[in-house]
Amino acid sequence: MPAKKTAIRVGVLTVSDRSFRGEREDGSGPVLVEIAQSHGWDVVETLIVPDEIDTLRDTLVMWADSGDMDLILTTGGTGFAPRDVTPEATRMIVDRLAPGLAEAMRYESLKITPHAMLSRSVAGIRGRVLIVNLPGSPKAARENLAVIQPVLGHAIQLLKEDKNAEAGH
Repeated sequence: MPAKKTAIRVGVLTVSDRSFRGEREDGSGPVLVEIAQSHGWDVVETLIVPDEIDTLRDTLVMWADSGDMDLILTTGGTGFAPRDVTPEATRMIVDRLAPGLAEAMRYESLKITPHAMLSRSVAGIRGRVLIVNLPGSPKAARENLAVIQPVLGHAIQLLKEDKNAEAGH
């Protein structure tokens, strides 16, 4: 009898000064919500925050430590602009980095655009929560999530120490 699959509980955090101020519609957050729901994941929280390291750090800590989420997807703030601080905020609060996820996203993105070299996205683990930085462009966020999506269920099982994590692996 196959093990019962538990839905991944997801938070989607958009990091954008302009979207936070209402000057530009958030395009990537809703795309990530749609993708998550199409995979049967439970989107438990969405929020738009400005490109402020303290606000971003505090939100990531609050979400990761709440016990309500397994996966936090950030979108935006991963480039070279001076206010792009999502990777720095993420690194400040994770216990362990998960470099393979960011490496895989950049590797596959390079097949599409040389601008992938400008991505500073990171992924890491805080407690039992996986945090992944995705680009701010809806197209790039979709493409990058598609790269890592096949391993996310297993990653979450491992973080939760699910006794079925290695079944059929």
